[in-house]
Amino acid sequence: MAAKNYWMLVSSAENFEISRSRGFDVAGMKSRHEKKAINVQPGDKVLFYLTKIMAFGGAAEVTSPYRVEKSVIWPCSSRKGEIYPFRFDIEMETACEPGAYASVKEFYEQVEYLKKWPAPHWRLGFQGNVHLLPREDYVLIKKKVNAAKRQAAKVAG
Repeated sequence: MAAKNYWMLVSSAENFEISRSRGFDVAGMKSRHEKKAINVQPGDKVLFYLTKIMAFGGAAEVTSPYRVEKSVIWPCSSRKGEIYPFRFDIEMETACEPGAYASVKEFYEQVEYLKKWPAPHWRLGFQGNVHLLPREDYVLIKKKVNAAKRQAAKVAG
C-alpha cells in the first residue's frame, strides 16, 4: 500500500527513547492536533524529529487509524500536562541508536519542506508537533537516518 501522507512528529529525544523502550509500538500527537490526527491512516509514513539536538531518530509506518487515549506515555513535553492523546500504532522501519541520530544540520539545505523559510531561519520548519512533508523529503530523511545507523554500527563494530 502506498503511503497517502508523510508525517513529521516533533518531540524530545527523551520521548523517542521512551518509545524505544516500549518497542516503538505507538506514536502520538499533542492534544491540539486532532484535525491532523484524523487524517492519519494505515500505510502513512512517519519521521521522528528530536528537538534540542536537531536530529532525526527514525522512520515508521502507521498500522492503525488514530484513537484517543488518556494514559501518560511521554512525559517530556514543553506543555505542562500534555499527554499526546491522539495515538496510532506504528511499525518502525529504521531507528538510530541512542545518541547517534541523523543531524539535520548536515543536510537541511536538501529538505524541500524547509525551503518555505529564509535560509537563516530553517529551524522554523520544526516549530510545532506535527508537519506534513513531501514524499521526496521522507525518502531523503529516511536515507540519512539509515546512513547514521550504519555509521554508528561501523564505529561500534
